[in-house]
Amino acid sequence: MTPACAPATAPSTAPAPHQDGDSVIPPHHDPRLTNEDLAPLRKQTWGSYNIFAFWMSDVHSVGGYLTAASLFKLGLTSLQVLFALLSGIVIVQFFCNLVAKPSQMTGTPYPVICRASFGVRGANIPAIIRGLIAVAWYGIQTYLASSAFLVLALRLAPGLAPYADVAQHGFVGLSTLGWAGFLLLWVLQAMVFWHGMESIRKFIDWAGPAVYVVMIVLALWLVHKAGWQNINLTLGTVKYQGWDAVPVILGAIALVVSYFSGPMLNFGDFSRYGKDFDAVKRGNFWGLPVNFLGFALLTVITTSATLPVFKELITDPVAIVARIDSVTAVVLGALTFMVATIGINIVANFVSPAFDFSNVAPQHISWRTGGMIAAVASIFITPWNLYGNPEVIHYTIDILGACIGPLFGILIADYYLVRRQRVDVDDLYTLSPGGRYWYRNGINPVAVWTLIPAALIPMACVVFSSLHGLANYSWFIGMGIALLLYTALSRRRPVSI
Repeated sequence: MTPACAPATAPSTAPAPHQDGDSVIPPHHDPRLTNEDLAPLRKQTWGSYNIFAFWMSDVHSVGGYLTAASLFKLGLTSLQVLFALLSGIVIVQFFCNLVAKPSQMTGTPYPVICRASFGVRGANIPAIIRGLIAVAWYGIQTYLASSAFLVLALRLAPGLAPYADVAQHGFVGLSTLGWAGFLLLWVLQAMVFWHGMESIRKFIDWAGPAVYVVMIVLALWLVHKAGWQNINLTLGTVKYQGWDAVPVILGAIALVVSYFSGPMLNFGDFSRYGKDFDAVKRGNFWGLPVNFLGFALLTVITTSATLPVFKELITDPVAIVARIDSVTAVVLGALTFMVATIGINIVANFVSPAFDFSNVAPQHISWRTGGMIAAVASIFITPWNLYGNPEVIHYTIDILGACIGPLFGILIADYYLVRRQRVDVDDLYTLSPGGRYWYRNGINPVAVWTLIPAALIPMACVVFSSLHGLANYSWFIGMGIALLLYTALSRRRPVSI
């Protein structure tokens, strides 16, 4: 396979490349930089629907629901929040199209395409950073899904209630029943992941639409119980009017982008399977602005209806399901949210570190091993302590955005502004000092020196109270600094393209 964006090469008399499944491993690729998971793809078969289903699985989760609902409680009108949500997701769509192209054209995953900017050895820096972030999110999403298990278990076996009380039966902040739910979801996700990317594709192809069906049924039931005239799309009190609302709207837009910053950065891990770039772009359009707007509307209608039905505003969908007096509805709702969160966790936080950690030592860490390293590590970070309240949610998202923004900026600057969309795929897999991406001992100093200030400055905005007004923009600040600084430094030290 000669990727479309690689420069043409003369015919070779070298031995035929090794083909393993969908991958191509030419004999001249250094084994220290490749394995069957990191090698360029031989077959790229995903169409628009597969990408659309990927985003449905990424959006339809308890975490996505909580994040969207939290924006409707910022003191804005419903129209202002919907504008912020749609603006943020259009920005995400634009950047996803940018990051998708190099991986789709070369058939390589995110950590491999990073070798062009960071060097064939230096690419382990962004890979490890992104992998560790995925570990945190994997744990958080597994914990959120396990809350649905608790609802289901207590409805079917009320006698287990003492074991759901962390004060009576708990360990490091989580109850015994909570541990049971967390570990059950942990195992189920590992089982889906272990069967490979084709099984993951099949899972997300039906999981996203299935969640939509149940969410629509839940919304219709609540509206029927409440009466349409009692549905108010503005949650809480409107505090901001006119120009006073602009900073809040901008903050909401930035929060949406930061929430999707993880899967946006490593979207190349999935776009590499796209049969062509147009299919990827169509999938992004239907999966992001169209799908996310529909999801946001369902979220606010469902949340708003809880006030007249349950006499209190409930923003947690699992808590809503728990209040329904039908056992069948509770079982169906709880299972649905468990499936939804398994979907996002696999596509956003299992596949990414699988490739990232495999990139560190390809001959010793396979894709499956890399994913399991992330899964095991997620237990030890006690994610229930990271995602305990709305303030922690926003703080966590801002910190992660500060780390991810610079990596995104460097990747985009290198591919589009410095190299003008030219990648030599063979040189991504060579440790020869004559390779384009060898730089200095396999590491590009420009990328490293760019990453340090581009990450520290937005982190300071999150950590120091005097700069908290900029915290929501941590992803944009880090991305912008990295984009400009990397481009400027690269032009002072021209690279071979």
